[in-house]
Amino acid sequence: MKVKPTGFPSSDERQTVLARTRNLKMARSAHAYVRGNTIKFYEWLESLKTGSLPEGPPIWICGDCHAGNLGPVADAKGRVEIEIRDLDQSVIGNPAHDLIRLGLSLASAARGSDLPGVTTAKMLEQMTDGYERAFDCSLNDEEDIGIRPESARLVMQRALRRSWRHLAKERIENTKPDIPLGKRFWPVSEKERNALETLFASEAMRRLVTLLRSRENDASVDLLDAAYWVKGCSSLGRFRCAVLLNIGPNSSKKMEVCLMDIKEAIPAAAPHYPDANMPLDNAERVVEGARHLAPSLGQRMRAERFLNKSIFVRELLPQDLKIEIEQLTCDEAMRAARFLASVAGRAHARQMDAAARKAWKADLLKNRSKSLDAPSWLWRSTVDLLVSHEGAYLEHCRRYALDNP
Repeated sequence: MKVKPTGFPSSDERQTVLARTRNLKMARSAHAYVRGNTIKFYEWLESLKTGSLPEGPPIWICGDCHAGNLGPVADAKGRVEIEIRDLDQSVIGNPAHDLIRLGLSLASAARGSDLPGVTTAKMLEQMTDGYERAFDCSLNDEEDIGIRPESARLVMQRALRRSWRHLAKERIENTKPDIPLGKRFWPVSEKERNALETLFASEAMRRLVTLLRSRENDASVDLLDAAYWVKGCSSLGRFRCAVLLNIGPNSSKKMEVCLMDIKEAIPAAAPHYPDANMPLDNAERVVEGARHLAPSLGQRMRAERFLNKSIFVRELLPQDLKIEIEQLTCDEAMRAARFLASVAGRAHARQMDAAARKAWKADLLKNRSKSLDAPSWLWRSTVDLLVSHEGAYLEHCRRYALDNP
């Protein structure tokens, strides 16, 4: 076992240090602020008058469907699809909320790329078209590939070429069976280490780790190293841990190392339908949402209890990436909007029967104007949110500057 290093915050001090890190990340750009401050989006939803938005069928929604939460995800058999990849806020709710959140994200990216305002209007038109296409049963994979923007095409090519070596160098900066402590990783306490040893000694965790097709069902699993992971933005402050496991040997007598991501689940801030039948445990809610919205990811996740916390566990695979849309051209903005909305649309459509799909698509076709081929509620919502977030971002930067002269 490693000798406990000095100079790192204790488990009691983490919240304070992470709050400063989160504030710094959100001060870097308005787009980063939109990604990291989901609470403001939910507060805006709560402020709306009844009837301002269409009431879609009760299905599992992402709840935080911004562009950075979509990307390639591998399933247990090695197949790779672009899906929703972050389900922390997943609830049974109104699918219109995912569309609005995605619209805000794309509009913010367009502003950050210094694109003209008319581009945002056209992006929402393309979003609407891409989303509605997902409810067309005749849509096939070839058509899906044909509408992929350059950012999605490149990230898929990269995902399909990646191996464990790429993942290790990217996430833990080396391929050795240990996690280097520093800005990204802090030491876990002795209590946390002992609890992790117990967790991964369980049969349930062994079955999760040996789920991949390439691994023997009866392979042994041993914990090599673990560290607190300083990762994300809106999730900073929750318990998060990276764990290296040794799997094997398999039939070829080779040992294998894998990287597990453990994340604390807290109550969802995303609004859900009052009569929604969701798991009471927050980690079970996240896993159930993943199984409906992103099957490739959901099958690789498990909900557990850890030191009186609700957590979900998944193995990080080399193919799991996110789509980056930091700088956009007008053409790329159009294609990205259409494609990402189609990904969200497929996640929604697969949960509806034919009657529900038809009724929801009919609702989406309402409230169009002659000048804008997108629902008026989507346009109004995106504009209102963009204005309020830009003002809040400047205020956030002012407070950050005062606190960090």
